[in-house]
Amino acid sequence: MLRIDLKRLLDGCSDDSFDAGIKMATDLQPLSGPTGLVKPAVYTGGQYQLDKRFADTSDAEPTPVIVIDNVPSQANRLEEALRRNREPLGLPEFILDLAELGALPSHVLRLLSSFQFPHRNADAYLRDSTWNGTDFLKTEIGQSIFGATAGECGPLMSWFPQALLYGFWQSHLGKKRHNSKHARAWVSEIVGWNPAGTETRTFGLKGDPLNLNTDEEVRANSNDLGDWSIGKGNGAKSDKRSSSKLSGIGHGQTPFTGTDAALAAVSFQRVTQLATVSFAQLRRVSLGQGTSPATDEAARALLVAMGLHAHRIAFERAFSLRSGADLRPRSTTKIWLGVEDEPCEIESTDSLLQEAKVHALEVGVPLAGWDQPPTVLKPKPNLTKAIRSTWPEIID
Repeated sequence: MLRIDLKRLLDGCSDDSFDAGIKMATDLQPLSGPTGLVKPAVYTGGQYQLDKRFADTSDAEPTPVIVIDNVPSQANRLEEALRRNREPLGLPEFILDLAELGALPSHVLRLLSSFQFPHRNADAYLRDSTWNGTDFLKTEIGQSIFGATAGECGPLMSWFPQALLYGFWQSHLGKKRHNSKHARAWVSEIVGWNPAGTETRTFGLKGDPLNLNTDEEVRANSNDLGDWSIGKGNGAKSDKRSSSKLSGIGHGQTPFTGTDAALAAVSFQRVTQLATVSFAQLRRVSLGQGTSPATDEAARALLVAMGLHAHRIAFERAFSLRSGADLRPRSTTKIWLGVEDEPCEIESTDSLLQEAKVHALEVGVPLAGWDQPPTVLKPKPNLTKAIRSTWPEIID
């Protein structure tokens, strides 16, 4: 079996290579067994992502499937795996610190990581931040990051390598500003094949031990459901209350039927994950004029090694996508996609990543943000106001 090492990655990522990439196909199983229930992602309008796909080239008809976890969601999970392991891996990170905003609801992040920015290096949170009191966009680092492209990728290798692997679109600066794009090189998806059903819903009843019920008017403050009243002339402490029901403030019986009921988990004939990394797409990644092919190859190989390690720590053991979607890998086939496809293996993705990083430094790949403490940013006044408008302080 072919062994993936640094030399193999460097050769595969070179400009004159005919290698296409790496494919990882995994059979997954719910914790409850091969045909156990799995909850796919539910999208706006209360629907699953339905599709039909050919399981094999010999199939006469495609098989119905549900996409349990789609490509953008998988990329976010891989980035979260990198965030959780950022320090030992030495990955670069920006932190947007919201501590100075005072009290925020407990579920709202106080420290927002660049691995959590929805648009990575092109994100509005990065645009609307300050560094050491200066508008981040006006700093040298900020200008270099927002002006970077896949063909002039030095600032992204230094500060946002995940953007070169999972893709970005610089579209938050305005029509007359930078608008560069870079398609994702890493694509991963989890699919459930031949679902037993697609329309089953979970019916139920939210109970109430006192079975509260009233014909009198209920008024409640939607921003503070503890501020509610019943009947007229009740001495309300807030004028922000509107007509409601007891069920709207958590009292009384509430049935869930019809389209109000959530879509149920599904039993599948099988569940699979397919992940690929495209060397062809990564050949678009370059440090630009004046750099050697060896430096570009080292940058690309480092990105592949980072992706392979993210995949291992995120998905090569049991993982939970959401409530009712706990899966574990049962078998994985890794294929090196070359002139002749070959089964391959990796002894240690951690060691491969560290070796690729050392080599990248030796040949001059800019990695200024690697092996450094996080760079701490603060929100600009307009962002602070938007956050506070969304999450106002509750004054008792």
